Amino acid sequence: MSIIDVTELQKYFSVRQHFSGRFGAVRSFFSRESKQVRAVDGISFGVQPGELVGYLGPNGAGKSTTIKMLTGLLVPSGGKVVVNGHIPHKERQQYVAHIGAVFGQRTTLWWDLPVIESLELLRHVYKIPLELFQHNLAEFTDMLEMESFLHTPVRSLSLGQRMRADIAAALLHNPDLLFLDEPTIGLDVVAKERIRQFIQHVNAERGTTVLLTTHDLADVQRLCQRVMIIDHGKLLFDGRLESLQDQFGGKRELVVDFAQEYETVAVDGATVVEYQDARATYQFERGEISASALIGRLSSKYRVQDLAVREPDIEATIRRIYQEKLLEG
Repeated sequence: MSIIDVTELQKYFSVRQHFSGRFGAVRSFFSRESKQVRAVDGISFGVQPGELVGYLGPNGAGKSTTIKMLTGLLVPSGGKVVVNGHIPHKERQQYVAHIGAVFGQRTTLWWDLPVIESLELLRHVYKIPLELFQHNLAEFTDMLEMESFLHTPVRSLSLGQRMRADIAAALLHNPDLLFLDEPTIGLDVVAKERIRQFIQHVNAERGTTVLLTTHDLADVQRLCQRVMIIDHGKLLFDGRLESLQDQFGGKRELVVDFAQEYETVAVDGATVVEYQDARATYQFERGEISASALIGRLSSKYRVQDLAVREPDIEATIRRIYQEKLLEG
């Protein structure tokens, strides 16, 4: 049974029209005319317990609007959403006891209090048993390396420290489901990796279901087994990361180091795009020939010392999806 069940979910916003005047486009506060913006336009999907799903799209695609409806912060304009057996915006008080949420640009901690006091307050808000609170606090403090700033006021934390504290706060009450909206935005490489490792841990070891929105595609490659891609409020793709590459990834590359230099290193089924100092780079179409078949052909003709298959990066793959959908439109 799905922990998230979304059917034809919609969210429309009314925006006042602008009119053109002598000094350019001006918003009229007296005009009753407005247009309807479809932030989320009839999307449907389900998420199973224990999944770690990436929810991707450009700015304005509808990602954050979707998350806000799933967490109960926004009321849908249409469609149906059931999360963990609850309708989020109607049963918010009971519902929030079973979810955690982290929004990259906002904190749930008390700005002027030390981190530890904020976490203590959350223990009372969520009615967390003392033994469970102490166990989770110790584990999270160790894994997220929070010991050095537990007694520091939240306003004095670096962005990376605050994000670690926010993620710990979201998981103190052992939620079944964790929503992460841009959790690594603005962080340095070390902070990003620490948070990725922690997300991976709570998903694998605790079975926490995670829905992750991010612009950092390294987050997706490191964490997600499945991705959904949204643009202009519509779901463009929903499937495994491998399927995304298979369907939209384009050409693959095979880099080969030969045991000696050859005058020519041509092989059927692939194109040589670079050849220098006994190293050749081939491009080949996925679906037309497998990497193993291509390697077999090369090995039968040349002495091969080393080789590696390279996939197109995920950023290029997603860009191709947007371009293809744009052309279809």
